[in-house]
Amino acid sequence: MPVIGVALDGLEAVQKAKELQPDLILLDIGLPLLNGIEVARQIRKLSPESKILFVSQEASADVVRGALGTGAQGFVFKSDAGRELLKGVSTVLQGEQFISGRFAGHDFSGPSDARASHSVRSSAVVEPLQQDVKIAHHEVGFYSDDRRFLDDLTQFIGAALRAGNSAIVVSTESHRDSLLPRLQAYGLDVGAAVKQGRYIALDAADALSTFMIDGMPDAARFLNFFGNLIVAAAQAAKGEQARVAVCGEGVHLLWAQGNVEAAIRVESLTNEMPKTYNVDILCGYSLSSVQGGMETHTFREICAQHSAVYYR
Repeated sequence: MPVIGVALDGLEAVQKAKELQPDLILLDIGLPLLNGIEVARQIRKLSPESKILFVSQEASADVVRGALGTGAQGFVFKSDAGRELLKGVSTVLQGEQFISGRFAGHDFSGPSDARASHSVRSSAVVEPLQQDVKIAHHEVGFYSDDRRFLDDLTQFIGAALRAGNSAIVVSTESHRDSLLPRLQAYGLDVGAAVKQGRYIALDAADALSTFMIDGMPDAARFLNFFGNLIVAAAQAAKGEQARVAVCGEGVHLLWAQGNVEAAIRVESLTNEMPKTYNVDILCGYSLSSVQGGMETHTFREICAQHSAVYYR
């Protein structure tokens, strides 16, 4: 007897796919918490035998190309699903590709994630560090170990500095110390970047102490603290369109300490920064030390504060 599962958001879709290992997944792109393209990339890792057929109202050829680039087998335009969906399902289940007729004439034969090699990040869901996919301002990564986090952090910060931009790292002492030789191996003169004001490294706990009052972040202090840092870093960067890469672990510390309300509030305040400054933000969390892990309401709330969610 066939087993059918339904998911209400992107994160649940990933969990259901891992649990059920379905033969076929019908996937929309505009999903809450985690968009369908990111969901597809994760499913390719967790349930590699599942065939994915996108059913979406997105009409851009670039979106279709991005969807198929995950390794999905088909794309049905939602308005045409009445006449195309059954054929699409049948075609995909037979191991062939199906694309809605309205996209006839477009070439979607480029390499997929399943066949092409990507940056370090693409081993999970993420590509932004390679700069082939732009960071969507405020993203979060959940990491199973320090090595994976440091790999991503090195590329995230390294790409910014190499481009002449600036970087701010707010992390633990051990991570700051481990990052330096990695950046040097990346071919960067970190000492020069520090002198130029393009590389600013701060302790996460010390940073929290500047804006936390009675266990909660003070909005004015938070925005003033980070605003001043970003302005200084941007002025030190090269070029008229300078950007600042910001990586932080402060919220991870709050969640690990059990201060869930403060953690969510800080993430919410962080969303204000891209509205004012040219920043790309990566928040890092260690899955091994956050209370409750990925199955909690807190986890979903944290994810909801970000433009993209990645797992390592």
